Amino acid sequence: MQNNWKILPEVSEDFAKRYKNYNRIILQLLVNRRLITDRQIEKFLDPDWQKDLLDPFLFKKMDAACDLIIKHIKSGSNLTVYGDYDADGVTAAAVLAEILKSLGAKVNVYLPARVTEGYGLNKKAIDELVKARVKLIITVDTGIRNKEEVDYAKNLGLDIIITDHHTAPQEKDLPGCLIINPMVENIPEINLAGVGVAFKLVKALITKSNLDEEKKGKLAERVLDLVAVGTVADCVSLLGENRILVIEGLKILNQQNRVGLKELMEVAQIYNLNKKINALNIGWQIAPRLNSAGRLDHANTAYELLITKDKKEAQALAVKLNEKNKERQKITDEIVERFKIFIDKNLLEDKILVIYSGDLPKIKKECNWCPEGVVGLVAGRLCDFYSRPALVITKSNDEIKGSGRSIDEFDIIKAIERLKKYFSRFGGHAKACGFSFKNGENEIAKFTKEIKALADQQLKNIELRPKIMIEKELTIEEIDDNLVSTLEKFEPFGEDNPRPKFISRNLEIRDKIIMGIDGQHVKFRLSNFWAVAFSQADKWQELRIGDRVDVVYYLERNEFNGRSEVQMKIVDIKLNNANTA
Repeated sequence: MQNNWKILPEVSEDFAKRYKNYNRIILQLLVNRRLITDRQIEKFLDPDWQKDLLDPFLFKKMDAACDLIIKHIKSGSNLTVYGDYDADGVTAAAVLAEILKSLGAKVNVYLPARVTEGYGLNKKAIDELVKARVKLIITVDTGIRNKEEVDYAKNLGLDIIITDHHTAPQEKDLPGCLIINPMVENIPEINLAGVGVAFKLVKALITKSNLDEEKKGKLAERVLDLVAVGTVADCVSLLGENRILVIEGLKILNQQNRVGLKELMEVAQIYNLNKKINALNIGWQIAPRLNSAGRLDHANTAYELLITKDKKEAQALAVKLNEKNKERQKITDEIVERFKIFIDKNLLEDKILVIYSGDLPKIKKECNWCPEGVVGLVAGRLCDFYSRPALVITKSNDEIKGSGRSIDEFDIIKAIERLKKYFSRFGGHAKACGFSFKNGENEIAKFTKEIKALADQQLKNIELRPKIMIEKELTIEEIDDNLVSTLEKFEPFGEDNPRPKFISRNLEIRDKIIMGIDGQHVKFRLSNFWAVAFSQADKWQELRIGDRVDVVYYLERNEFNGRSEVQMKIVDIKLNNANTA
């Protein structure tokens, strides 16, 4: 399926005149990110984390939450931070627990098991915490849909504070306790990850502490590496508040003070003598390894890695997570390929892909060939490949559970909310969701019919094929070292702030070189620049020297043997129509 190239609209002449001190290309990128005021542009290009972060006490319940925590710390109560099993939930738990301990709290962390307990608070866990004489539970990255469980805990004499960032239910269904969740209130920055919300609570607690100002600042900075990891891992917007948190967190991460993350980066082999760890390293190498614990085993492994101060323990845990990640990759790849075969035969005309693992033939009498821990990844891969929402459903521990990923045009959590009659629990965001069926396999068919009807209605006039969103068309003369230097100010890249893709047309291929041990890479000389395509030599094997092509690419520096030059990193190529007869 050929990619559909979409070039974003050109910046208006009025806007260009208003900001004539800026390069026209940079203005285009700012407008594409909806950054159109002086303050927005200044905050993006020159952020100041001390000045630009929002006051944590903007949350209406923040003051009361801090007072309740301080009361329990002073009385010597046992506190529990109740987290989630993904990288966001684990880092959030580590952030809050670390600061609470620094402030003198008696605190432990509880992370539920994905398969046996599922997402969110559960009564069995609450019973265990009561037996351990816990007096206060503080959730991170979870809890906003646990009204029944919160009531249960309160009836047993527990205090509870919910910190979460997931889409909230209707007001009547909110838990009856102190809640810190930007989705519940009219907070300007609603896109915080779970770890970002936990950091807001941490900042507020530090502010209320009796520490001197210098110690307060250092205490908050100390956990910013975890905040950056969790924020990038959860794929939230990297504009506004999150952008500042990740920029500052990357500075701390690159100091390599946290032995667990240092060892994880070693086994992931992401060190480069000339380059710093960036958001892409987190998203593609660090986060998957942290997530692998909760997907195939227990998230406690990831948590222990983050908090350990022992190098040998860190090395052992890092190796274990690395091996789990390899296992996860293999399982995910196999499931995706099996589902693709099924989709190509049965579902290609559907606006939304709904696949139940029980509908596919088992291989070698596998009982659980599609483990719950990877269904979200599988859904994401299918969503990307087929450019449409995808829901993957599987049987796990005698329950029927599912996970979904979606496109911009279809709010998946709103669709799930409309069909909540089918679920015992559910939650998520506009582009990702998770759910458990009330009555098992009996309702999959009915649910599938209804959500397909919703998708058919909402996506009726939407073209569902792969799109490449291009920021701007450039002439070859506009590309230089100064442009690349300016583009570096747009980092860190991620959700809502993608790495800029450009297009240039009618470029002549002046040279072509096959690279790599197996000849899997290729680079072309296009005008004055080299353009490299990794693992795509077969895809572009028909292109010849002398061909004229249109190219979509990233711009980057190629640093080798002390030399630095601008190069293109190829995203897609098409023969120039004017030169194909």
